[in-house]
Amino acid sequence: MAKKSGVGKTAMWGLMGLLFLGLGGFGAVNLTGNIRTIGTVGDKSIDVDTYARQMQQELNAISQQTGSPMSFQQAQQLGLDRAVLQRIMRDRALDNEATEIGLSIGDEELRERILQVPAFQGINGEFDREGYAQSLRSAGLTEATFETSLREEAARQLLSGAIISGVEMPAVYAETLVSYVGEERDFTWATFDEAALEAEIPTPDAETLQAYFDENADSFVLPATKKITYAWLNPSDIIDQVEIPEEDLRAEYDARSDQYNQPERRLVERLVFADQQSADQAAAALEVGGTTFEALVEERGLSLQDIDLGDVTEASLGAAGADIFAAQAGDVTGPATSNLGPALFRVNAVLPAQNITFEQAEPELRDALVADRAVRIVAAQAEDLDDRLAGGATIEELATESDMVLGQIDWTTDSSHGIAAYEAFRQAAATVNAGDFPQIEELDDGGIVALRLDEALDERPATFDDVADEVTKRWHEEQVITALTAQAETAKQALEAGSSLPELGLTAREETDQMRSAFIGGTPTGFMNEVFEMAIGDIRIIEGETSVVLVRLDAVNAAGDSEEATALVAQLRTQQNEALARGLFDIFADDALLRAGQSIDPNAINAVNVNFH
Repeated sequence: MAKKSGVGKTAMWGLMGLLFLGLGGFGAVNLTGNIRTIGTVGDKSIDVDTYARQMQQELNAISQQTGSPMSFQQAQQLGLDRAVLQRIMRDRALDNEATEIGLSIGDEELRERILQVPAFQGINGEFDREGYAQSLRSAGLTEATFETSLREEAARQLLSGAIISGVEMPAVYAETLVSYVGEERDFTWATFDEAALEAEIPTPDAETLQAYFDENADSFVLPATKKITYAWLNPSDIIDQVEIPEEDLRAEYDARSDQYNQPERRLVERLVFADQQSADQAAAALEVGGTTFEALVEERGLSLQDIDLGDVTEASLGAAGADIFAAQAGDVTGPATSNLGPALFRVNAVLPAQNITFEQAEPELRDALVADRAVRIVAAQAEDLDDRLAGGATIEELATESDMVLGQIDWTTDSSHGIAAYEAFRQAAATVNAGDFPQIEELDDGGIVALRLDEALDERPATFDDVADEVTKRWHEEQVITALTAQAETAKQALEAGSSLPELGLTAREETDQMRSAFIGGTPTGFMNEVFEMAIGDIRIIEGETSVVLVRLDAVNAAGDSEEATALVAQLRTQQNEALARGLFDIFADDALLRAGQSIDPNAINAVNVNFH
């Protein structure tokens, strides 16, 4: 008889979850008719209920993770149905393998597993024979079917445990990885940039640029482009049409009274004490210079942020208000009574009263109300404009008959100016296709836009006129790098002859204990990779896009035997052992499935899938 184990118990609880939670979620699906299986693997059949139950469990699990229901159509698009079927087929292949080699658990072990299931226990904690039968009937299972499933699950776990237990990757693998990652380099380097050029790069003539373009024509490519016509209504375009009555301005002024009319305030910190004696002692220590306010705060285990009251009025401070408002910035007053007990108060700033008249606030109020009204006017027009488009109106007609402004853009995924600065427009432009009917899109500043795709151009070779500025820029950069590389080569030869970087008029930058992943500002892409390819004493020139680096490798530092390195080796070994075990198990399971053979009825699967729609 098989010995009980943690793996066995885990298997049993996993199976119970599949049977009861899964069937509970699938209860609304009605699988009637003569279809009982969807296929076979070896001598093992695949029940319709097994596939339906596991499919429902996957849908429920993803819905819980994402927070929104997943439809079966979405699951099919993700290949979830095929993944579930493949998993079931592998399980049945392992069941078939276990049967062929005679691997199973005995009746006594099966009995013990069933007795441990809380769902089968009565109120006294003992096994309830009638409750056991009723639970299985509620789940649509017979006792024989359930017990067979338990046996198969246990045998499958024993089989997989035998395959993956004791699997271990050689320790040298993890040690080599850690040694590779942990190595460090010491090196000295200097930069040559355009400012260091010994001679200025001449201005190219048209023939030079044309020749450069012709030699590099394949590298000048125009991106995929959409030629789009749009009509755009921005609230700022109709501000001049908005009139705000004075009574509305005064009403808004009254609504913002707290903003425009504020009493005198103070920025205050309050340090509360447990009793009056403690507060008096602290005040006395401050008086004689025996401590500071900051020290008192720290002694209480607090920070200045903890005691900050912000800006407060005299009335809000209660009995302490008069003394605090009589103090100057930087003064500490008290002890005084507060709603939390005796406290010391420090005044950090004096904020004078603010009284802004209606006349002073009117320009600001008018701008705010006009902008708000303009947004509302645009929103009110949006539905009518959308209806016009639905009725067949063109973009051009909309611009002629309304306040919308007609525009055109050659849009690419890199476009970010003008109308392309709006995320809603970029999304609409990315998805619009030829023949799509224009519709109103809302923009994040309250504006609206409608667009039409006139032409879609694939990525294509550029003409010289298309990229003239880019040609000039790239020609200049290449000339700079060529000249800097020549200067660096001269410096390299001098270094190899025994000179130092300072002697050559270069600023030497020394780096020590730098790992492969280090970022060294001002160096070209791939700089550290090249450094780690060098031998001690090597001097190398590394070109970047706009500068050249001259670097000498000074030392190679092997990875040390630190606690961190030892822990990393252990962690990697655990991960590698688990990955190797999973790989071996996958190979065995796939082989078992191949040897067992399979026969799947697509009509039966479709019959189950229909119930999910």
